[in-house]
Amino acid sequence: MHDKQVRRRRAVLVLLVAVSLILLTAYFGESANSPLHNVQRGIVEVLSPIQEGASKALKPVRDVAGWFSDTLHAKSQRDQLLKENQSLRVQLAQAQAAEEENAQLRAEVKLDNSGTIGSYSRVTANVIGRDPSLWWITVEVDKGSEDGVKKDDPVIGYGALVGEVTTVDPTVSVVTLITDHAFAVTAQVQDGGSGDTGVLVPEVGNPNELILQYLRQNAPIQVGQEVVTAGFKSPGGNLNSLFPAAIPIGQVSNANQNTLINSQTVQVTPDADLRHLDVVQILTNPQAGNQQRAQVP
Repeated sequence: MHDKQVRRRRAVLVLLVAVSLILLTAYFGESANSPLHNVQRGIVEVLSPIQEGASKALKPVRDVAGWFSDTLHAKSQRDQLLKENQSLRVQLAQAQAAEEENAQLRAEVKLDNSGTIGSYSRVTANVIGRDPSLWWITVEVDKGSEDGVKKDDPVIGYGALVGEVTTVDPTVSVVTLITDHAFAVTAQVQDGGSGDTGVLVPEVGNPNELILQYLRQNAPIQVGQEVVTAGFKSPGGNLNSLFPAAIPIGQVSNANQNTLINSQTVQVTPDADLRHLDVVQILTNPQAGNQQRAQVP
């Protein structure tokens, strides 16, 4: 009995498949006005109102389901944001405590901020002269000794070190840029706390690049790390200007490990667009005590 039912079901399935193939063949082989096409259009016309009505009837159900889904997702986001907010509150409290403790310790040992850029007065000056064929050597600005400018004052532009004052007249000054062949400054790489320092000089034949030399062979320096002034001078006398610490200079553009091992150098691209300097700031009149900074041993 069971076998007969199975055979009947198989026969019905085969018959339905055969009828479907015949109808499909006839449908695609007939013209647009054929009976099968007319039947299809009639079925569509009959079912379309039913489908539209069902869609309208089910819309509130879909809206409710979507509301529940959005609500659950919003609750999940809220819980995540609450956790992040709690974590940030803890970090803020720790940072504030550390800042307060740092201020107390600085007061106890009588430290000051005289070695930072904030201890300097800023004289804003316009660039009024440059040699277009030697744009990477010097520029002339419209501020001088009458404005408080002195020889060896640091000069910044675009928020980064661009050079130092080398000649001062009453109303004008000459700024030697960091890409001049005679320029050198002690600099530090912000490499995740290691604080590797060296001497930054122009790259010979390439005024768009600088070379940071005298680094450790195993210094963990990577491309993109910021290079800033180190805030000390060398005892040999060739780095007589004292620049305040942490003035941005540029970013490491090439930190080849073989070069670092063999010559202890990396390439640095200046942050400032030296070729298009129009306005600079001269850092002058540092607070007393700024000149007493540590030197390289």
